Amino acid sequence: MKEEVVVIEDFLYQKSTLKFTKNQTKFERGEVNMKSLKVLFSLIMVAAFLVSCAPAAAPAEQAAPAEQAAPAEQAAPSASGAPEVCATDAKGCAKIEPGQTVKIGMGAPMTGGDASFGIDISQGAKIAVQDAGEFEGFSFELLAEDDGGTPEGGAAVANKFVADPTVVAIAGHIFSGATASAMPIYEDAGLPMLSPSATNPALTEKGSTVFNRIPFTDAMQGKFAAEYIYNVLGKRTIAVLHDGQDYGKGLAEIVQKTFTDLGGQVVAFEGITSKEADYSPVLTTIAAKSPEVLYFGGYTQDAAVLANQMKSTGLENAIFFGCDGTYGEDFLTRTGPNGEGAYAATPRTPPASPEKDAFDSAYLAAFGKKPGELSPFTWNGYDVTAALIQSVKSVAVKGSDGALYVPRTALVSAVRHLTDYKGIGGTYSCNDIGECNTEGPQFQVVKDGAWVPLD
Repeated sequence: MKEEVVVIEDFLYQKSTLKFTKNQTKFERGEVNMKSLKVLFSLIMVAAFLVSCAPAAAPAEQAAPAEQAAPAEQAAPSASGAPEVCATDAKGCAKIEPGQTVKIGMGAPMTGGDASFGIDISQGAKIAVQDAGEFEGFSFELLAEDDGGTPEGGAAVANKFVADPTVVAIAGHIFSGATASAMPIYEDAGLPMLSPSATNPALTEKGSTVFNRIPFTDAMQGKFAAEYIYNVLGKRTIAVLHDGQDYGKGLAEIVQKTFTDLGGQVVAFEGITSKEADYSPVLTTIAAKSPEVLYFGGYTQDAAVLANQMKSTGLENAIFFGCDGTYGEDFLTRTGPNGEGAYAATPRTPPASPEKDAFDSAYLAAFGKKPGELSPFTWNGYDVTAALIQSVKSVAVKGSDGALYVPRTALVSAVRHLTDYKGIGGTYSCNDIGECNTEGPQFQVVKDGAWVPLD
């Protein structure tokens, strides 16, 4: 009789059908005798009568049928080992399964004319990953993806990173244009960013909760550059060029304003189409205005073309003055003698310390280059990655299932509230908009085929 009762309950549950879904009965297996069949038939008729008389509110009971409860039951095993913080964190937790690595993403140009920046910074970051060791039995990994330094590439790489649950933080992006397009994607996903080199002032003015950076801003670099040209070099006329991108144009605009405010004259302000092979038309036009200095906001590939064509276009007596985007060994290689006397504003070379010495030795041994040769941001690549890893360690919790759980909102907060973090390049504390460094640039000049610091 017990199984017949189950059949009735199932029948009542389904109401409008004669399906026996919960338990397979003897009736279904053909093992009942005629007496049992008669009893069963009578009970079914009674059930049908009861169903027809059921109150109208009965459909509400269908809101959670037994089979619909299955997803929660299926999720239980994976959720059972998660710490409580994952249920309260606004973005939940990244779950790193045993055997997986905790990934730090980096978007950077790894190919093309500006690849020296991406290669250099990512190599510095790899040393930081090596130094991090393991945490709770889990190792860290740098996942560097080629974004080409472009807005389109930045968005594509960001979408790739947020689709990977083992990517917990972003050491980058390293170019401002790529960073700007990637930021809203990371904002939605709750992935913190700590950039070693994206310097456009607007990035922190957007009100992002996830974007932070350790280099000085273009506002600071442009102001210092204009003041250096006016006060130290004693020049009163300049022409300003930029590559049309967020970084270069923003920097050029600040130089223009500051130099004018100081009493200097900006005889030309022009944009170029980046990655062209010939800029002689715009240089010839500028030469007719006889500037003492040609200031360029942009990157190495374009800077080298400009420096190489200045002498042939009437600007042989003008000083080429670049920025942290034009500094590096690649500029020297591309320009040769034409680069002699060029200036650049760069991050300050870190002072000697046991930490810097250890890093410099490890970098040289691993990559055959001295830090600072390919770009001025070698040490920044190390510092942002090490800081992110430290932040991960401060919030991550190992679950009872052996997985590592990283609460996303807590990690975003940990990076934003980085305080007195001692890196190779300095001590960093992030303010409420993500600016973590207030130190200005140093200046370097090409002398005898090498970059020489001036202060």
